[in-house]
Amino acid sequence: MPNVNFTGFNRIVADPEYCDGQPRIEGTRITVGAILSYLAGGMNVEQIVQAYPKLSSGDVYEAIAFAAAHFRDRYLPLKLTPAAA
Repeated sequence: MPNVNFTGFNRIVADPEYCDGQPRIEGTRITVGAILSYLAGGMNVEQIVQAYPKLSSGDVYEAIAFAAAHFRDRYLPLKLTPAAA
């Protein structure tokens, strides 16, 4: 099966043959989720690019934008109830 491309994201692809179909940077096995984990763990964009020479800073920023766009589509507001008196 060929790569699935995501509208508006030129560098992000998915293919069930690679990385269990998770969105990843085209031409690599580096997933969007992995990039987010590195950022959450304290790495900055420059450190990620140095650790993974196949990535550009544009790849990292596109992964962030992709994740933000997909979170926005899946967010459900919480319904808060007043605390019992």
